[in-house]
Amino acid sequence: MTTNPSAQAIPSTDLARASATTSSGFPRTTLNHMSLPTHDVPGTVAFFEHYLDAKTLPFGTSCVVKKDGWDIVIEDARDRDVAWPGNFHIGVELATRAELEQLYAAMVADQVPMQTPLIEHVRGSRFFCWLPGDVMLEVNTREDAQAPYKATFASQQG
Repeated sequence: MTTNPSAQAIPSTDLARASATTSSGFPRTTLNHMSLPTHDVPGTVAFFEHYLDAKTLPFGTSCVVKKDGWDIVIEDARDRDVAWPGNFHIGVELATRAELEQLYAAMVADQVPMQTPLIEHVRGSRFFCWLPGDVMLEVNTREDAQAPYKATFASQQG
């Protein structure tokens, strides 16, 4: 087994979480980042800052977007092709249908490229749009999801 010389020690406050195991017996993991290659780092970062209230940290020619306890690395991919699978997207959630309608109206007014209009859906109202760099974003609310689905969302639990 090789060790990564740049690996950092786990802080003692995280040892209990790090040592927990799953029902399969594997160590418990948590999502901590996603990397989004793009040809438009400044535009993609500005979108996250403006519409999603994300904080950002420059990282060379790339940038790290800090949101809700995890990172999205907006990776500078000007030196290569970037092709996303047809339905690949990032999803974010708003608390209410009114907030969803407000953000949708603002994005339409700002001429953000829309993939769909505002959609009523059994899992909650939503719309899809395009970030700079050709990444699709789903913005939804669970407030108006039908009961059988609403009970399955972490955001709707106590």
